[in-house]
Amino acid sequence: MADRPRRPRLRRTLLAALVTFAVAVPVSGAARPDAVPAPAPSVLGPLRDASPAALEERYAVSRRDIRAAGRAADAHGDLKRAASLRAMAAPGRQFLSFDGRDGGRSVEVVGELSSARRVAVLVPGAGVGLDAYGRLRRDATALREELGGGTAVLAWLGYRSPATVSPAALTTGRADEAAPGLRALVDEVRAVRPAARISLLCHSYGSVICARSASGTAADALVLYGSPGVGAESVAALPTGARVWAGRGGDDWIARVPHVRVRVPFVATVGFGTDPVAARFGAEVFDAGDGGHSDYLLPGSRSLTNLARIVAGAEPLGASR
Repeated sequence: MADRPRRPRLRRTLLAALVTFAVAVPVSGAARPDAVPAPAPSVLGPLRDASPAALEERYAVSRRDIRAAGRAADAHGDLKRAASLRAMAAPGRQFLSFDGRDGGRSVEVVGELSSARRVAVLVPGAGVGLDAYGRLRRDATALREELGGGTAVLAWLGYRSPATVSPAALTTGRADEAAPGLRALVDEVRAVRPAARISLLCHSYGSVICARSASGTAADALVLYGSPGVGAESVAALPTGARVWAGRGGDDWIARVPHVRVRVPFVATVGFGTDPVAARFGAEVFDAGDGGHSDYLLPGSRSLTNLARIVAGAEPLGASR
Protein backbone atom coordinates (compact mmCIF):
# COMPACT_ATOMS: atom_id res chain seq x y z
CA MET A 1 0.00 0.00 0.00
CA ALA A 2 2.88 2.35 0.71
CA ASP A 3 3.80 2.51 -2.98
CA ARG A 4 0.42 3.74 -4.23
CA PRO A 5 0.73 7.48 -3.45
CA ARG A 6 3.99 7.55 -5.41
CA ARG A 7 2.51 6.13 -8.60
CA PRO A 8 1.07 9.38 -10.02
CA ARG A 9 4.32 11.20 -9.31
CA LEU A 10 6.35 8.50 -11.06
CA ARG A 11 4.04 8.61 -14.05
CA ARG A 12 4.36 12.38 -14.27
CA THR A 13 8.14 12.07 -14.10
CA LEU A 14 8.18 9.55 -16.92
CA LEU A 15 5.85 11.58 -19.09
CA ALA A 16 7.90 14.72 -18.49
CA ALA A 17 11.00 12.83 -19.56
CA LEU A 18 9.26 11.68 -22.73
CA VAL A 19 8.35 15.26 -23.66
CA THR A 20 11.91 16.41 -22.98
CA PHE A 21 13.36 13.60 -25.12
CA ALA A 22 10.90 14.24 -27.94
CA VAL A 23 12.06 17.87 -28.08
CA ALA A 24 15.77 17.18 -27.66
CA VAL A 25 16.23 14.37 -30.17
CA PRO A 26 15.13 16.20 -33.37
CA VAL A 27 17.53 19.04 -32.50
CA SER A 28 20.47 16.63 -32.44
CA GLY A 29 19.25 14.55 -35.37
CA ALA A 30 21.36 16.31 -38.00
CA ALA A 31 24.39 14.23 -37.06
CA ARG A 32 22.66 10.86 -37.12
CA PRO A 33 25.29 8.10 -37.26
CA ASP A 34 22.94 5.89 -39.28
CA ALA A 35 23.18 8.41 -42.14
CA VAL A 36 26.74 7.34 -43.03
CA PRO A 37 26.52 5.40 -46.32
CA ALA A 38 27.82 1.84 -46.67
CA PRO A 39 27.62 -0.76 -49.42
CA ALA A 40 25.39 -3.81 -49.17
CA PRO A 41 27.26 -6.67 -47.52
CA SER A 42 28.00 -10.10 -48.95
CA VAL A 43 25.23 -12.65 -48.58
CA LEU A 44 26.45 -15.21 -46.05
CA GLY A 45 23.29 -16.95 -44.91
CA PRO A 46 22.76 -18.58 -41.51
CA LEU A 47 25.64 -20.10 -39.58
CA ARG A 48 25.58 -23.82 -40.39
CA ASP A 49 29.18 -24.95 -39.92
CA ALA A 50 31.44 -24.08 -36.97
CA SER A 51 34.54 -25.92 -38.20
CA PRO A 52 37.72 -23.80 -38.11
CA ALA A 53 37.93 -23.71 -41.92
CA ALA A 54 34.31 -22.67 -42.40
CA LEU A 55 34.54 -19.99 -39.73
CA GLU A 56 37.75 -18.57 -41.15
CA GLU A 57 36.13 -18.29 -44.57
CA ARG A 58 33.19 -16.46 -43.03
CA TYR A 59 35.48 -14.14 -41.06
CA ALA A 60 37.42 -13.29 -44.24
CA VAL A 61 34.23 -12.33 -46.10
CA SER A 62 33.08 -10.09 -43.23
CA ARG A 63 36.52 -8.49 -43.05
CA ARG A 64 36.24 -7.48 -46.71
CA ASP A 65 32.78 -6.05 -46.07
CA ILE A 66 34.06 -4.02 -43.12
CA ARG A 67 36.91 -2.62 -45.19
CA ALA A 68 34.48 -1.66 -47.97
CA ALA A 69 32.29 0.14 -45.44
CA GLY A 70 35.37 1.89 -44.10
CA ARG A 71 36.25 3.19 -47.54
CA ALA A 72 32.70 4.48 -47.96
CA ALA A 73 32.83 6.25 -44.60
CA ASP A 74 36.18 7.79 -45.51
CA ALA A 75 34.81 9.05 -48.84
CA HIS A 76 31.81 10.46 -46.96
CA GLY A 77 34.16 12.41 -44.70
CA ASP A 78 33.24 10.61 -41.49
CA LEU A 79 36.70 10.06 -40.08
CA LYS A 80 35.43 8.70 -36.77
CA ARG A 81 33.41 5.95 -38.45
CA ALA A 82 36.27 5.16 -40.83
CA ALA A 83 38.74 4.80 -37.95
CA SER A 84 36.37 2.54 -36.02
CA LEU A 85 35.91 0.31 -39.07
CA ARG A 86 39.66 0.10 -39.69
CA ALA A 87 40.07 -1.24 -36.17
CA MET A 88 37.27 -3.74 -36.69
CA ALA A 89 38.92 -5.00 -39.91
CA ALA A 90 42.30 -5.63 -38.26
CA PRO A 91 43.90 -9.06 -38.80
CA GLY A 92 42.73 -11.57 -36.21
CA ARG A 93 39.31 -10.01 -35.67
CA GLN A 94 36.49 -12.52 -36.18
CA PHE A 95 33.09 -11.36 -37.43
CA LEU A 96 30.36 -13.86 -38.22
CA SER A 97 28.48 -11.11 -40.03
CA PHE A 98 28.66 -7.39 -40.76
CA ASP A 99 26.40 -4.79 -42.36
CA GLY A 100 27.47 -1.15 -42.26
CA ARG A 101 24.10 0.28 -43.29
CA ASP A 102 21.47 1.89 -41.04
CA GLY A 103 23.82 2.46 -38.12
CA GLY A 104 25.52 -0.93 -38.47
CA ARG A 105 24.93 -4.57 -37.57
CA SER A 106 27.62 -7.07 -36.62
CA VAL A 107 28.39 -10.23 -34.67
CA GLU A 108 31.99 -10.59 -33.48
CA VAL A 109 33.48 -13.71 -31.93
CA VAL A 110 36.08 -13.33 -29.19
CA GLY A 111 37.59 -16.75 -28.57
CA GLU A 112 37.24 -19.97 -30.55
CA LEU A 113 33.64 -20.81 -31.39
CA SER A 114 34.63 -24.07 -33.09
CA SER A 115 35.65 -25.64 -29.77
CA ALA A 116 33.68 -23.60 -27.22
CA ARG A 117 31.94 -25.47 -24.42
CA ARG A 118 30.48 -22.23 -23.08
CA VAL A 119 29.17 -19.39 -25.24
CA ALA A 120 28.14 -15.96 -23.97
CA VAL A 121 26.21 -13.54 -26.18
CA LEU A 122 26.59 -9.89 -25.14
CA VAL A 123 23.44 -7.90 -25.93
CA PRO A 124 24.21 -4.18 -25.55
CA GLY A 125 21.86 -1.38 -24.62
CA ALA A 126 21.23 2.13 -25.90
CA GLY A 127 23.98 4.30 -27.32
CA VAL A 128 26.04 1.48 -28.83
CA GLY A 129 26.87 1.49 -32.54
CA LEU A 130 29.76 1.32 -34.96
CA ASP A 131 31.19 4.63 -33.75
CA ALA A 132 31.27 3.41 -30.14
CA TYR A 133 31.99 -0.21 -30.98
CA GLY A 134 35.27 -0.22 -29.04
CA ARG A 135 33.35 -0.34 -25.76
CA LEU A 136 31.50 -3.50 -26.77
CA ARG A 137 34.73 -5.11 -27.93
CA ARG A 138 36.40 -4.14 -24.63
CA ASP A 139 33.63 -5.77 -22.63
CA ALA A 140 33.69 -8.95 -24.73
CA THR A 141 37.45 -9.22 -24.34
CA ALA A 142 37.28 -8.71 -20.57
CA LEU A 143 34.64 -11.43 -20.21
CA ARG A 144 36.58 -13.86 -22.41
CA GLU A 145 39.74 -13.31 -20.36
CA GLU A 146 37.83 -13.86 -17.13
CA LEU A 147 36.31 -17.09 -18.48
CA GLY A 148 39.49 -18.57 -19.91
CA GLY A 149 39.76 -21.41 -22.40
CA GLY A 150 36.89 -23.40 -23.84
CA THR A 151 34.72 -20.32 -24.17
CA ALA A 152 33.61 -17.88 -26.85
CA VAL A 153 31.99 -14.48 -26.38
CA LEU A 154 29.78 -13.15 -29.15
CA ALA A 155 29.43 -9.37 -29.24
CA TRP A 156 26.01 -8.96 -30.84
CA LEU A 157 25.26 -5.59 -32.42
CA GLY A 158 22.13 -6.84 -34.11
CA TYR A 159 19.89 -3.77 -34.11
CA ARG A 160 19.82 -0.02 -34.51
CA SER A 161 20.51 0.93 -30.93
CA PRO A 162 18.46 3.92 -29.75
CA ALA A 163 20.20 6.99 -28.40
CA THR A 164 20.42 6.89 -24.61
CA VAL A 165 18.29 10.04 -24.45
CA SER A 166 15.47 9.39 -26.90
CA PRO A 167 11.82 8.31 -27.05
CA ALA A 168 12.93 5.01 -28.61
CA ALA A 169 14.84 4.16 -25.44
CA LEU A 170 11.58 4.34 -23.47
CA THR A 171 9.53 1.92 -25.58
CA THR A 172 9.85 -1.67 -26.77
CA GLY A 173 9.75 -0.82 -30.49
CA ARG A 174 13.45 -1.36 -31.26
CA ALA A 175 13.49 -4.46 -29.05
CA ASP A 176 10.51 -5.96 -30.88
CA GLU A 177 12.36 -5.47 -34.17
CA ALA A 178 15.62 -6.91 -32.84
CA ALA A 179 14.35 -9.96 -30.93
CA PRO A 180 13.85 -12.32 -33.92
CA GLY A 181 17.46 -11.77 -35.02
CA LEU A 182 18.80 -12.53 -31.56
CA ARG A 183 16.68 -15.66 -31.26
CA ALA A 184 17.89 -16.81 -34.69
CA LEU A 185 21.53 -16.34 -33.70
CA VAL A 186 21.06 -18.41 -30.53
CA ASP A 187 19.34 -21.12 -32.57
CA GLU A 188 22.24 -21.18 -35.02
CA VAL A 189 24.83 -21.42 -32.25
CA ARG A 190 22.85 -24.22 -30.62
CA ALA A 191 22.75 -26.08 -33.93
CA VAL A 192 26.51 -25.90 -34.53
CA ARG A 193 27.55 -26.31 -30.87
CA PRO A 194 24.73 -28.52 -29.48
CA ALA A 195 26.52 -29.45 -26.27
CA ALA A 196 27.63 -25.92 -25.38
CA ARG A 197 26.13 -23.90 -22.54
CA ILE A 198 24.72 -20.68 -24.00
CA SER A 199 24.10 -17.55 -21.92
CA LEU A 200 22.53 -14.25 -22.96
CA LEU A 201 24.11 -11.33 -21.10
CA CYS A 202 21.69 -8.45 -21.50
CA HIS A 203 22.72 -4.93 -20.50
CA SER A 204 20.33 -1.99 -20.03
CA TYR A 205 17.97 -1.71 -23.05
CA GLY A 206 19.46 -4.98 -24.26
CA SER A 207 17.53 -6.69 -21.46
CA VAL A 208 14.30 -5.64 -23.18
CA ILE A 209 15.49 -7.38 -26.36
CA CYS A 210 16.39 -10.53 -24.44
CA ALA A 211 12.95 -10.64 -22.83
CA ARG A 212 11.32 -10.21 -26.23
CA SER A 213 13.40 -13.12 -27.58
CA ALA A 214 12.85 -15.35 -24.53
CA SER A 215 9.97 -17.36 -25.91
CA GLY A 216 11.41 -20.65 -27.08
CA THR A 217 15.00 -19.49 -26.77
CA ALA A 218 17.71 -22.14 -26.91
CA ALA A 219 19.75 -20.25 -24.29
CA ASP A 220 20.43 -21.84 -20.91
CA ALA A 221 20.66 -18.58 -18.97
CA LEU A 222 19.21 -15.11 -19.42
CA VAL A 223 21.08 -12.47 -17.40
CA LEU A 224 19.62 -8.97 -16.98
CA TYR A 225 21.94 -6.31 -15.61
CA GLY A 226 21.63 -2.54 -15.43
CA SER A 227 18.07 -3.14 -16.63
CA PRO A 228 15.30 -0.52 -16.68
CA GLY A 229 12.76 -3.36 -16.75
CA VAL A 230 11.92 -5.68 -19.61
CA GLY A 231 8.29 -4.94 -20.45
CA ALA A 232 7.10 -7.94 -18.43
CA GLU A 233 5.87 -7.84 -14.86
CA SER A 234 7.61 -11.04 -13.77
CA VAL A 235 9.74 -13.99 -14.83
CA ALA A 236 6.49 -15.99 -15.02
CA ALA A 237 5.43 -13.74 -17.91
CA LEU A 238 8.53 -14.75 -19.88
CA PRO A 239 7.78 -18.08 -21.56
CA THR A 240 11.29 -19.47 -21.24
CA GLY A 241 13.03 -22.48 -19.80
CA ALA A 242 16.23 -20.48 -19.32
CA ARG A 243 17.38 -19.65 -15.83
CA VAL A 244 16.78 -15.93 -15.30
CA TRP A 245 19.25 -13.81 -13.33
CA ALA A 246 19.23 -10.09 -12.51
CA GLY A 247 21.77 -7.73 -10.98
CA ARG A 248 22.40 -4.02 -10.56
CA GLY A 249 25.51 -2.13 -9.48
CA GLY A 250 25.33 0.01 -6.36
CA ASP A 251 26.18 3.19 -8.29
CA ASP A 252 24.04 2.53 -11.37
CA TRP A 253 21.77 5.48 -12.20
CA ILE A 254 19.22 3.08 -13.70
CA ALA A 255 17.97 2.47 -10.15
CA ARG A 256 16.38 5.93 -10.27
CA VAL A 257 14.34 5.20 -13.41
CA PRO A 258 10.61 4.85 -12.58
CA HIS A 259 9.60 1.20 -12.94
CA VAL A 260 6.19 1.79 -14.44
CA ARG A 261 4.43 1.30 -17.77
CA VAL A 262 2.25 4.14 -19.01
CA ARG A 263 0.09 4.20 -22.12
CA VAL A 264 0.59 7.56 -23.84
CA PRO A 265 -2.26 8.26 -26.29
CA PHE A 266 -1.18 8.39 -29.96
CA VAL A 267 2.42 7.50 -28.98
CA ALA A 268 3.12 4.12 -27.34
CA THR A 269 3.39 2.37 -24.01
CA VAL A 270 6.28 4.08 -22.23
CA GLY A 271 8.44 2.44 -19.57
CA PHE A 272 9.25 -1.19 -18.85
CA GLY A 273 7.43 -2.16 -15.67
CA THR A 274 8.74 -4.14 -12.70
CA ASP A 275 12.32 -3.70 -11.57
CA PRO A 276 14.10 -6.98 -12.46
CA VAL A 277 15.98 -7.04 -9.14
CA ALA A 278 12.74 -6.65 -7.14
CA ALA A 279 11.56 -9.75 -5.31
CA ARG A 280 8.18 -9.67 -7.04
CA PHE A 281 9.84 -10.01 -10.46
CA GLY A 282 11.10 -13.45 -9.47
CA ALA A 283 14.59 -13.51 -10.98
CA GLU A 284 17.56 -14.93 -9.13
CA VAL A 285 19.51 -11.87 -8.00
CA PHE A 286 23.31 -11.84 -8.14
CA ASP A 287 25.74 -9.45 -6.48
CA ALA A 288 26.81 -6.90 -9.11
CA GLY A 289 29.12 -4.93 -6.84
CA ASP A 290 29.25 -1.17 -6.44
CA GLY A 291 29.90 -0.04 -10.02
CA GLY A 292 28.02 2.30 -12.30
CA HIS A 293 25.93 1.71 -15.39
CA SER A 294 28.88 1.05 -17.72
CA ASP A 295 31.06 -0.83 -15.23
CA TYR A 296 29.64 -4.35 -15.21
CA LEU A 297 32.42 -5.92 -17.24
CA LEU A 298 35.36 -3.99 -15.82
CA PRO A 299 38.34 -6.25 -15.03
CA GLY A 300 38.56 -6.99 -11.32
CA SER A 301 34.95 -6.09 -10.61
CA ARG A 302 32.56 -8.24 -8.58
CA SER A 303 30.04 -8.00 -11.42
CA LEU A 304 32.48 -9.42 -13.98
CA THR A 305 33.37 -12.27 -11.63
CA ASN A 306 29.74 -13.19 -11.14
CA LEU A 307 28.74 -12.80 -14.78
CA ALA A 308 31.57 -15.16 -15.71
CA ARG A 309 30.46 -17.64 -13.07
CA ILE A 310 26.93 -17.65 -14.43
CA VAL A 311 28.23 -18.20 -17.98
CA ALA A 312 30.34 -21.09 -16.68
CA GLY A 313 27.34 -22.66 -14.97
CA ALA A 314 28.57 -21.96 -11.45
CA GLU A 315 26.63 -20.21 -8.70
CA PRO A 316 27.55 -16.51 -8.47
CA LEU A 317 29.00 -15.19 -5.23
CA GLY A 318 26.33 -13.67 -3.00
CA ALA A 319 23.39 -14.88 -5.08
CA SER A 320 19.86 -14.66 -3.70
CA ARG A 321 16.31 -15.41 -4.82
